Amino acid sequence: MGATVWIALWAVLFLASHLIISSSAVRFRLISAVGEQPYRGIYSLIAFATLGPLIYEFARNKHAGPLLWALRAAPPIRGLAWLLMLTALILFVGSFITPNPGGMAASGGGNEARGLLKITRHPSFVGFCLFGIAHMLMNGRAGDVIFFGMFPALGIIGGMHQDRRKIRALGDRYREFVAKTSFVPFAALIGGRVRWAGDDMPWTAIALGIVLAVAIVALHPIIFGGHPLG
Repeated sequence: MGATVWIALWAVLFLASHLIISSSAVRFRLISAVGEQPYRGIYSLIAFATLGPLIYEFARNKHAGPLLWALRAAPPIRGLAWLLMLTALILFVGSFITPNPGGMAASGGGNEARGLLKITRHPSFVGFCLFGIAHMLMNGRAGDVIFFGMFPALGIIGGMHQDRRKIRALGDRYREFVAKTSFVPFAALIGGRVRWAGDDMPWTAIALGIVLAVAIVALHPIIFGGHPLG
């Protein structure tokens, strides 16, 4: 099989295994059989067993497959890709700073949306989506599109799954949080479900996101080879 097929195969295995083992029925049965912590160990083991080969295959065969689009030389598209990446980093950093009842490790708390949560209740998952889209814009080969397309797929699936899991765990308290906020960025603000206030501006996340972006630009050729977004 060609490199593109192998990349696609491992990407499908990673996403499928993630969906299956985290589904309500399988997750409940495994936790009932082995306990919460062993389940997390099994989950992590399967994730690494499929993600590792995927990364290895892609690293050995960057830009594999037919060219689907060539947008790298278009200044507006390149500028958009950089903006998406910076936004992704700000959201990702902000997801660690902003207390979030929808976070993976959160066990409760209030249902009021503050700061970044008024933009999206899942900043980390949206960050994954934007990261993948930015790289897909700049890398139009089939193998690249499959690999980086996995990030938006994982972000969307992960956010939907997290909402369902939190509703089961927290009930009406989290349903109220979902009703007030949005997964799609800015939808809750546009719809009037929340209102932006001056103290909602995530200045710390913005500053750290910019610092992280500068570090990635400097270190990308050393760690990953090539230019950022390449």
